[in-house]
Amino acid sequence: MRRRLIAAAATAMAAFAVAIPAAHAALNQPAAVSTNPADFTPNVTDGEVRAFAVVGDTVVVGGDFDTVTDAQRKVRYNRKNLFAYRATTGEILPFAPQPDAPVFTLATGPNNTVYAGGQFKRIAGGEQRGLAQLNLADGSRVPAFTAAINWGDSRSVIAQGPWLYVAGSFSAIGSTQRIGLARLNAATGAVDPAFDLKLAAPHLTRVKLEDLALTPDGTRLAVVGAVEQAAGQWRAQVVMVDMPAGGAVKLADWYTDAYAHECRAGFETYLRGVDFDPTGTYATIVATGRKWGENLMCDTAARFDLRGTGLHKPLWVNHTGGDSLYSVADTGSAVYVGGHQRWMDNPQGRETAGPGAVSRPGIAAIDPKTGKATAWNPQRNPRGVGARALLATPQGLLVGSDTERIGGEYHGRLALMPVA
Repeated sequence: MRRRLIAAAATAMAAFAVAIPAAHAALNQPAAVSTNPADFTPNVTDGEVRAFAVVGDTVVVGGDFDTVTDAQRKVRYNRKNLFAYRATTGEILPFAPQPDAPVFTLATGPNNTVYAGGQFKRIAGGEQRGLAQLNLADGSRVPAFTAAINWGDSRSVIAQGPWLYVAGSFSAIGSTQRIGLARLNAATGAVDPAFDLKLAAPHLTRVKLEDLALTPDGTRLAVVGAVEQAAGQWRAQVVMVDMPAGGAVKLADWYTDAYAHECRAGFETYLRGVDFDPTGTYATIVATGRKWGENLMCDTAARFDLRGTGLHKPLWVNHTGGDSLYSVADTGSAVYVGGHQRWMDNPQGRETAGPGAVSRPGIAAIDPKTGKATAWNPQRNPRGVGARALLATPQGLLVGSDTERIGGEYHGRLALMPVA
């Protein structure tokens, strides 16, 4: 295994310690990260990693798993669905809230805390369904934060200033009805009465949101998932919300019909991830769908311009040729996508490599300007279900999945592709 100096990582982390982003906040990186994973990260020994958050010098990891080990695989720790490690050394920390079901999403909180969302009903020894704020020092719940969903799950959370944005498949938080999307007081969990997009999906089973993204200035929110209407207006799987500083929240006069067509039967939504670029000018959306074709948006990554009003078509579309994409992170220099894809640049693929296809197993980087795959190719083999978690950090790119090899090395379900 190729060695990397922990001291170098510590220096890089210290230099950026005051600029740690919240989950889903765009972070600029001037060049592509290395294809050689850092050697000090822990290993998750079963299940899959679904979420990351960085809180100071701590990386918090969520998902569906039971045990983790140190980087050398010598010491095993019981850490059900949630654990934390020192970002600069990989040291596994005592933090162990032990949620009773998977954690799907994490966000950096204030005062050495983290927000967690998922399917759980119990966490840190108490009942609090689908949402909790946790102290990293001891894994306890922050007692002032009392938000809980009524049923379903929380799939994406973003903390920004005084607010916590939550998306999922719930229909209420506490006693307040909110279909799939809510803004909460970040300190108490109280639902903001001024934020209600009245989402609806009259032709689907229910509203089920998959991901959120927030522009760096906090003035626009993107929502993707099983949704057909917002504030009484038609919106096909993508909703943009304007939140001007000092102004009222409103549905943005921005929409796309790119995802109005169905993919394979049974996919009420085929969108899985969305991220804004560091300037807040563009959004990239990734999709599954189990169907292919140049005129379909199934199993694709697509970039959209946020400027202007009304109908927006994608600026570019990159097709996998029939394999799912689940996660996306835009760093300005590259748009990283994760899934179980075999190829990129494959619009004519039919579960095959069509003309021009390039091999990019399980993870890839796309040029933000051209929409074509770059030469960056660490390869996740085997591909498994896919890489469901990507987070750009000052150290590099965190990758979470259900498999154990990337960059030609063993890394159990978790890897850091460091800043080159």
